[in-house]
Amino acid sequence: MPRAGETVDQPWGHRTDWPRGQEGIGMTEIERISDEIRRAYSGRAWHGPSVLEVLAGVSAERAAARPIASAHSTWEIVNHVSAWTSVVSQRLKGKYLEEPEEGDWPPVNDTSDAAWKVALDALESTYASLCKAIAAFDGSRLDERCEGRPDTYYINLQGALQHYLYHAGQIALLKKL
Repeated sequence: MPRAGETVDQPWGHRTDWPRGQEGIGMTEIERISDEIRRAYSGRAWHGPSVLEVLAGVSAERAAARPIASAHSTWEIVNHVSAWTSVVSQRLKGKYLEEPEEGDWPPVNDTSDAAWKVALDALESTYASLCKAIAAFDGSRLDERCEGRPDTYYINLQGALQHYLYHAGQIALLKKL
């Protein structure tokens, strides 16, 4: 699997060549959700480029740029997505979190190449933690409410999926400016 920031030579779009079981046939609901999250994050999504695909080749300088003064930078988006992915992972493990410990939009304090690599590694790490939390989660509990919250585990997982897609679109647009 490619890592955040690496070039991905992978087509997207509607696919008909998925391995058996990877197109949703014969999968449980939790397996389908996991598969969709994987596609949104790392590639082969039906809609278009994944998070990793839009981040491919983005430099620290480009990530820190703010082509729209009132909008977040790519780097801020990466930090935000990473923080909220961690929240969903923790909720799946039964921990109550209202928002990320580092805040909704963690600041970018260092715009060096090394700091950009740390941000991308954190994004990768939170994604890996989410995958592990999903793998350990009992899918029969999807309709249960998260600890201390009115929303369900299902809503949180769908939210993580939608969050990846929404912010991948933002990053794709920022790259065009």
